[in-house]
Amino acid sequence: MRTLLPAGWAEPIGYANGIEVPAGRIVFVAGQVGWDASQQFASEDLAPQFDQALANVIAVLAEAGAGPQQVCRMTVYCCDKPAYLRSRERLGPIWRKHMGRHYPAMSMIFVSDLLDHPAKVELEATAVIPRP
Repeated sequence: MRTLLPAGWAEPIGYANGIEVPAGRIVFVAGQVGWDASQQFASEDLAPQFDQALANVIAVLAEAGAGPQQVCRMTVYCCDKPAYLRSRERLGPIWRKHMGRHYPAMSMIFVSDLLDHPAKVELEATAVIPRP
């Protein structure tokens, strides 16, 4: 996996502009919100929901034999921009707990609502497991 940064571009913070991945098995993960395995929300706060949603992504990846380092793209849907802005300092350590210093190509999209109430954030990810 190679991070793509065109010459002269500023280094992005917390994401990559693009990722190049050699062919392998592709794993798509979608619809991961901040609930636990029994579909219960422990908190209505964005940071704990992000923590759980990211843990859920990692659990689904593990089922395919992948880990956080194989994630090449992630999309974050958030329905509370003010809460996101207030939580930014708390989200970095949560990210590093699950993903280390691996930053895939990412998009943050603010939406009016999410299907699973009281979800504040929903994650989807694409991972590539290299061929042996």
